[in-house]
Amino acid sequence: MEKKKPSKNSSQKQVSREDRLKQALKANLARRKAQARARDGNEAADKG
Repeated sequence: MEKKKPSKNSSQKQVSREDRLKQALKANLARRKAQARARDGNEAADKG
């Protein structure tokens, strides 16, 4: 049996998938940082 060569279409899908994952990771990190800042702000207000 012959191996199929990856088509250009599958490489485009791979790129878009990586872009999607990169965006999701960036959004997740930003959300977690915002949550951490909010927690730190609430703790500082409680202590002061």
